[in-house]
Amino acid sequence: MTPAVAPDARSQRSRPFLFSATLLLPATLLGLAAACATPQQVQETREFAKSYETQVFDLQRQLAECERDRTRIGSQLREERMGNLSTASYSGDLQARMNSLEVMLDGLGRPLNDVERFDVEGGYLFMIQDKVLFASGSDDLEPAGQAALRSLAAEIEQAPHGEIFVRGHTDSDPVKKEETKRKFPRGNLQLSAARAISVASYLIEQASVSPQDVVVMGFGQWNPIKANTDAEQKRLNRRVEIFVSDPVQTP
Repeated sequence: MTPAVAPDARSQRSRPFLFSATLLLPATLLGLAAACATPQQVQETREFAKSYETQVFDLQRQLAECERDRTRIGSQLREERMGNLSTASYSGDLQARMNSLEVMLDGLGRPLNDVERFDVEGGYLFMIQDKVLFASGSDDLEPAGQAALRSLAAEIEQAPHGEIFVRGHTDSDPVKKEETKRKFPRGNLQLSAARAISVASYLIEQASVSPQDVVVMGFGQWNPIKANTDAEQKRLNRRVEIFVSDPVQTP
């Protein structure tokens, strides 16, 4: 009676067996050839088996080289993206452009729309009020928010552009709902980052924006465009900004 084998043990055995079966195929062919073939056929089978074995090892070597290249290129891309994040997203130049928003808002002479576009030095910026994108305390995009992002993505992709900075912001009110606190234990900073990630992910996955172009940032309550002194000004501070930089000019 064959003893029972635990599922984990069986699955662990199956993988090396499949690998070994590939390498044992030439030996099997030789055994069959020796049993019922002429010497010439045996010799031909041996040569075939040797060629087959050489191909298997060459493919394994190439696969290992490809895997090393993939790992190396992936590391380079991560380092490059982190370099972009550290130099671009926190640079004084970019922040200075964002700080000019309050002046622009004051010069509108009308109430701020739920979605606004501003032309700034080095690119342009969409400001989207949080109520369009998310329910209170949530980072799940609402249908209206998805529709707004599809429209913005289509406008962005009409012309060449550089990096796209997605920046999440909140007002100064602390996270209070127990459900929201469980999901975002680090409060407004975590909530703003999660919302920026949701917007960026939608642009990439559903609106065909290239992921290589997108940088995500969360500022929480620490980059307001208005003082958090009343409900209306807090509403303006709860926003997601999409800054689309001009394409890099090559010499």
